[in-house]
Amino acid sequence: MKCKQCFQEISNYFDGDIDDALKQELMGHLKNCHNCQVVFDTTRTTIELYCDGKLYPLPEDVRDRLHRALERRRRGGTAP
Repeated sequence: MKCKQCFQEISNYFDGDIDDALKQELMGHLKNCHNCQVVFDTTRTTIELYCDGKLYPLPEDVRDRLHRALERRRRGGTAP
């Protein structure tokens, strides 16, 4: 499995829409590809946080950077 296919199948994996053979292939790829494992773990964490439904306060410096980046984007600039 190549990384591009892995990225496409991660969503199917979390949706439960993947057959056993493809799941095994995906898991094998993740064991050997650090970058794809990071994407997988980040996706899983995002889903868990979203499904938890709890709000977590952002540290003030992170919140300020986020607001500045969003404001730059809104004005047509690019966010770093």
